[in-house]
Amino acid sequence: MDAKQLGAAGEAYAAGWLEHHGWRVLSRNWRTRYGELDIVALTPEDLIAFVEVKTRRSLRCGFPQEAVDMRKQANLRRAGVQWLLDPGHRIAHRGVRFDVVSIIVRGGRPLLHHIPGAF
Repeated sequence: MDAKQLGAAGEAYAAGWLEHHGWRVLSRNWRTRYGELDIVALTPEDLIAFVEVKTRRSLRCGFPQEAVDMRKQANLRRAGVQWLLDPGHRIAHRGVRFDVVSIIVRGGRPLLHHIPGAF
């Protein structure tokens, strides 16, 4: 499995994990000129969460969530605004937040860490 396939598998796993915990996935891989939103979901508390998923095979380059640096965060915020302004995305909600899901694949098994309100 190459890096792109690993990332896609991690995003699919994260979306399933969120749904299992009562979230409703609204969009996946939504693209803007600022980049891609991996997952946009409605939490059980009616918050719209923009979820960035980072999947790695090892910690050699640090924890996956460390890849969500200040520049990436700024672009995700801009992309989130674009998503909210899209007329097709009018949905009742109580607020917005940005989460990170970090996945490390060890021995063929994913270890998921969800960081609500990461930035």
